[in-house]
Amino acid sequence: MKWNIYQTITIGQLRVDAVTNSSVLQIGSAGSIQSLSQLYNTGGYTGPAPQLGEATTALSLVPLPNPT
Repeated sequence: MKWNIYQTITIGQLRVDAVTNSSVLQIGSAGSIQSLSQLYNTGGYTGPAPQLGEATTALSLVPLPNPT
């Protein structure tokens, strides 16, 4: 049996203490979580990206705050 549940949830503030590559955050109905992965090639790429050369030293990094 398959159930479709429609909800409206309003969240004023949400604090997440830690996030990892395998984290799951579920808000709403309890039940089983089925994984879904969808890959799209929106750029029309036909091969892998070129490797970074050793001359490339300036990488674009996003500064992160220190953990509290």
